[in-house]
Amino acid sequence: MMGSLPTKLFFGASLVSVMVLAGIVLVSAFTVVTVTHQTRLNYASLQTLERERDELQAVWSRLLLEESTWSTPSRVESISQQRLDMHVPAVNDTEVLAP
Repeated sequence: MMGSLPTKLFFGASLVSVMVLAGIVLVSAFTVVTVTHQTRLNYASLQTLERERDELQAVWSRLLLEESTWSTPSRVESISQQRLDMHVPAVNDTEVLAP
């Protein structure tokens, strides 16, 4: 038969097995490209989340500093005296109770 394709190649493999292997290589290459792309997308998302975490950490630090400023004992005492007309009791006005 003159016009037919050979069923065996020169190294002993059949044409079908070579085509199957070529298909597997193409699927593998496509999978590598897809996974690489997904990895890049995930890495970009990770960088965005880390940036947001750093910004939130900075805000949290400022809030802690502000809270410590607003809750100093001298400030609390000053506001309690000015706004609530409170005062520290005299020694004579203090009683110690036994448990």
